[in-house]
Amino acid sequence: MGSRFHVSLLVISIPILLVAAQKNQDFVALNSLKDAWDNTQPNWIGSDPCGSGWEGVRCTNFRVTAITLTSIGLTGMLSGDIESLSELQTLKNLTISFYLRDLSYNKGLTGPIPASIGNLKKLTNLILIGSGFSGPIPRTIGSLEQLVMLSLNSNSFSGPIPAQLGNLSNLYWLDLADNKLSGAIPVSDATTPGLDMLTNAKHFHFGKNQLSGEIPSQLFSSKMTLKHVLFENNNLSGSIPSTLGLVQTLEVLRLDRNSLTGPVPSNLNNLVNVTQLFLSNNQLTGSLPNLTGMSVLNYMDMSNNMFDESDFPPWFSALQSLTTLVMENTGLQGQIPVSFFTLPQLQTLVLRNNQLNGTLDVGSSYSGQLTLIDLQNNSIVGFTQRSGFKIKQLILAGNPFCQEIEGTSPYCGLQEINSTYPTPENHCIPATCNAHQLSSPNCRCAHAYVGTLYFRALSFSDLGNPTIYTSLADSLMKFFNSDLLPVDSVSLSNPTINTDNYFVLRLEVFPPVGQDAFNRTGIGFVLSSQTFKPPHEFGPFFFNGDPYFEGSTGTHKSSSTAIIIGSAVGGSVLVLLALLAGIYAFRQKRRAETADKQNNPFASWDPNKNSGDVPQLRGARSFSFEELKKYTNNFSETNDIGTGGYGKVYRGILPNGQLVAVKQAQTGSLQGGHEFKTEIELLSRVHHKNVVSLVGFCFEQGEQMLVYEYIPNGTLKESLSGKSGIKLDWMRRLRIALGTAKGLQYLHELANPPIIHRDIKSNNILLDDRLNAKVADFGLSKLLGDPERGHVTTQVKGTMVSNFLHNPDLKNQQ
Repeated sequence: MGSRFHVSLLVISIPILLVAAQKNQDFVALNSLKDAWDNTQPNWIGSDPCGSGWEGVRCTNFRVTAITLTSIGLTGMLSGDIESLSELQTLKNLTISFYLRDLSYNKGLTGPIPASIGNLKKLTNLILIGSGFSGPIPRTIGSLEQLVMLSLNSNSFSGPIPAQLGNLSNLYWLDLADNKLSGAIPVSDATTPGLDMLTNAKHFHFGKNQLSGEIPSQLFSSKMTLKHVLFENNNLSGSIPSTLGLVQTLEVLRLDRNSLTGPVPSNLNNLVNVTQLFLSNNQLTGSLPNLTGMSVLNYMDMSNNMFDESDFPPWFSALQSLTTLVMENTGLQGQIPVSFFTLPQLQTLVLRNNQLNGTLDVGSSYSGQLTLIDLQNNSIVGFTQRSGFKIKQLILAGNPFCQEIEGTSPYCGLQEINSTYPTPENHCIPATCNAHQLSSPNCRCAHAYVGTLYFRALSFSDLGNPTIYTSLADSLMKFFNSDLLPVDSVSLSNPTINTDNYFVLRLEVFPPVGQDAFNRTGIGFVLSSQTFKPPHEFGPFFFNGDPYFEGSTGTHKSSSTAIIIGSAVGGSVLVLLALLAGIYAFRQKRRAETADKQNNPFASWDPNKNSGDVPQLRGARSFSFEELKKYTNNFSETNDIGTGGYGKVYRGILPNGQLVAVKQAQTGSLQGGHEFKTEIELLSRVHHKNVVSLVGFCFEQGEQMLVYEYIPNGTLKESLSGKSGIKLDWMRRLRIALGTAKGLQYLHELANPPIIHRDIKSNNILLDDRLNAKVADFGLSKLLGDPERGHVTTQVKGTMVSNFLHNPDLKNQQ
C-alpha cells in the first residue's frame, strides 16, 4: 500500500515539477530579453510573468504564449535568447502555439534578426513592421512550418529573399515591402525551395525594394491562390510572364515602376477578378492589351510605356466598373468616343501627353461621379460646351484648342485642387488641450494613438468625396469595438497620394470615456496584424504607428515637495561618500593595474606600435570582459549552451548581429599569460571553411576566454542520435565525412604551423546552417614538430571516416 502511495505521489509530482521548471524558464528567457532592451514595460517585475500580469505578455495554462509590444519606444536588438522560448511549445500532451505576436513600430529596435529565431517551431505570426531591423532575413525562418503570417515590411533588411521561405506551406501573408532587398525572386529547383511552392499564400507584397532580374515564369501557376501581387518600385526586368494569367484568384496587380519590357501577355484578360491593375512606368512595347472581360476592373494605370500608337480602344467603354483610367504617354491617338464618358462609376480620366485629336465631347449623360478629365498636351482642337456641365476639373492646356482661343477658357489653365479632409466634430465645440493631448471628434481631450494608414491600391480616385472617409471611420469603430478594444472615436485627416501612388491618411484613435490614455497592450497590434479589414474599395494597406508609450503618455510619475527636498539632501550626502570612495578605489585600481601589467602579456598592447608583446593575430580581435559580459547578457543561464573540457560555453551576439560562442576557461584550464598569447596567435591563423574560426579572445580580470563563430546546428553526435531533429541521409553523411576530412587535412598538413587534432569524435564535429561539417576543439591540439606526424594524421582521418560511414551511431567514438 505504501509503495503504491509513493508511486502515485511521484506520478502527480512529475508534471507539477515540469510545469514549475518550464514556468521558471519562461521567466529567465523573458528577463533576458528585458535586459537586452530599453524602455520595456514598467510592470515587468517579479519572477512570474503570468501570475504577475506582465503587460504585453499573454499566457495560456500558466505558460507564455504571446508577446505584444507595439509603439512603446523599445530600443536595442532582438537577442538570440529568443530561441529559448522554443521549449515552451509542448507541455505534456498540450501543444501551445507561441506568437512573437508583435514588436512593430519600435524605431529603436535595430540590428539583425538572430538566426536562432528558426528554433521557435510553433510560431504562427511574426510581425516586425516599421522598426529599424537590418541585415539579411534569416534563412532559418523557412523552418517555421506553422507560420501563417510573416510581415517584415518597412525596415532596412538587405540581401536576397531567402529561398527557404518556400518551405512555409501554411503561409497566408508574406509582406517584405519597403526594405532594401536585392537579387532575384527565388523559385524552386531539384534541390532548393522557392516561392512558387507557397500555393496557400494570398499575399505577395514585395514593393519598394531593389529586386532585380526577370519575374520567373515558374513563380505563377494555376495552383496558386494569390489575391495580391505587389512588385512595384523594384528593378525587375524582362517580360511579364504569361503564367500570370493562370492565377485567376488575383484581385490586385502592381508591376509598376520597374524596367519590364516586351508586350503585355494576351491572356492577361483571364484575370477576371482583378480590380486594380498598375503597369505604368516600365518599358512595355507592342499593342495595348485587350482587357475585354475584366468586368470588375476599377483602376487601371498603364502610363509611361512604349506601346504602339493606337486609336482610343473601343473596349475601354466595356469596362463598366471603371472608376479611374490613367494612360499618360501611351501613344493613344484619335478621338475619345462620347460613349466612354457614360461609364456609371467613372471618376477620373488622365490621358496627358498623347496624340488625341478632334473635338472633345463628353455628352450630356456623363457619369455623375466624374470629377477630373486631364487631357494636357494632346492635339484636341475643340470642346463642345453643353449646358449644365459641372465637372470639377477639365484640363486642356497644351492643346491647339487653347492656342486658338489664346487661353481665355477656364479649361486652359493648370488647375491644382488639393483634397483636404478633417473628421468633423460631433456637434460640439473643440476642447482646448495640453501639449500632449488632442481633442477628439467628441470634443474630449485625451492621449490619442496616432499613426499613418497606407493604402497600396485604391479602387477609386475622388479623394474629395467625404463619404469614403465616413465609411472608413465607421468600419474602424465597428472593428475596434467588436475586438473588445472600446474607443471613444477615430479621426481621419491629411489625405494625399504620395510618390509611390499610395493613398496616405493620418489616423487618430481616442481612448474610451473615463480613460486619459490606452493601456500598454494591444492597440497597435490590431492594426498591424491585418485583422482589420477596411471597405473593399480601399484595397491592401499597412499601418505605421507613432511612438505612444513614451514621455508623458501613459508613464506619468507623481512627485511631491517632500520627496524632492529629501532626494536633494540624501543626494548631497551620497555625493560626498562617493567622492571619498572614488579616491580610495582609484588608488586601489592603480595598484591592481601595476600588478596586472607584470603578468599580462597584452597590457602594453598598442595596435599602432610594433612591440614584442603585440599578439600576431590574423582576423581575430581582442574583447574586453565588459563587452563579452554584455554580448552574452551577463553570461546568462539562457545563453549557456554547454560545458567542455575547457570550461563553459555561452552564446553571444555582437553589435553587428554576428552570433558567437564564448568559451570561458574554468580555473583548472587557465594557462600562463604567455602560453595563452601563443595559443590565440596559433588559432587566429586557422582559416578554412571546414574548421571553426576564432573571432577573438579576452584576457582580463583573471579570465581567459576564446570567442568562436557560432555554429547553429550543434554537434554531429546530436544529429546522429536524433536529438537535434535533423535527419541525415547517406549522401549528406558522406558530405559531412568528406568535409571533416578536408578540415583535418588542412589542420594536419596545410596550416602554418600544422596542428594535429588529438580528440576526434562526433562531439567535436559541428554542423552549420547548410549542414556542412566544421571541425572544432582543435585548441587542445599540439604543434607538429617532426615529419613523422604526417603518417599519424592520415590514420586519424581514415579512422574517423571509416567509423562514420559504417557505424552511424558512432557509439565507440563518443
